[in-house]
Amino acid sequence: MTNMLLSSLCDIGNRLFLIRKKQGLTQAEVAELSGLSERTYAEIERGVVNMRIKSLLQICEALHVTPNEILTGEPEEKFLPLEETFARLTACQPKDRETALRLLSVYLQSLS
Repeated sequence: MTNMLLSSLCDIGNRLFLIRKKQGLTQAEVAELSGLSERTYAEIERGVVNMRIKSLLQICEALHVTPNEILTGEPEEKFLPLEETFARLTACQPKDRETALRLLSVYLQSLS
């Protein structure tokens, strides 16, 4: 059982390493962006310590990834970038665009 946990921590650390390198960041930069000490982040990435949920969420925010990507290596479905969404909305027929904007308006009002 302990080996599985250590293996999982190492897998998570390896995923963090790959994500960080892909983004061209140092451990110090990720630590700073996520509000963790350099030592804590380095230990998480090496797979020698477990992280708290709060730390996981902070790292996710810093790296712009989902917890699923870090914990399982599988990205979640992402929404279109805002610019692409606006471009697609602009390309719609006027009636379809009006319907989409009304739906968005109703949704935003429901948040208040």
